[in-house]
Amino acid sequence: MCKRNLTERRFGSVTPMGRPKVPPMIDVLPGAVTTPAAEYAARPTEMRWTHIALPCVDIDKTIDWYTRFTPLELLDRHEDADGQGAWLGHPDQGDKPFILVLVSFFRDQAKGPQPVMGPFAHIGIEVTSRADVEEIARRGEAEGCLAWPPTDMPAPVGYICALTDPDGNMIEFSHNQGVYAKAKVVWG
Repeated sequence: MCKRNLTERRFGSVTPMGRPKVPPMIDVLPGAVTTPAAEYAARPTEMRWTHIALPCVDIDKTIDWYTRFTPLELLDRHEDADGQGAWLGHPDQGDKPFILVLVSFFRDQAKGPQPVMGPFAHIGIEVTSRADVEEIARRGEAEGCLAWPPTDMPAPVGYICALTDPDGNMIEFSHNQGVYAKAKVVWG
């Protein structure tokens, strides 16, 4: 029996690529509105990767952690009936922003931290020197959030350490990882 037929028997219908169709997790997203927001004047000219979103319990504590341990700066904050949100990013990326979105839903506060980046899944930040990796690791150890000590890894990984944010998400700091070199060679 071909894989597609087996998939159809197990899951019902499948996508054109033979993957099972997954029903939506919820019918309506919390905070959904019936009237769309007005169009912003500034928007991408093509499809772009713009953000990654992480849940957090104490948004002020988490903003403080990211602005102390990473080069990210607070861009904006939001609050509505469902919770609070914050956007952090690099101020020099005005034309092609990539934002870390922190979201603290009021309904999830009692659950405590819900890390989504770990034990290996992580956000990676490249620094300019080995000394930067060591300094970040030293500060992380002093604050009890060092997850991986400074370690030389095979190419292209480089010299790395990792910290956990206040909600347990893994944030890697690397030097000589090769991302910039490869992007320059391939994309100019």
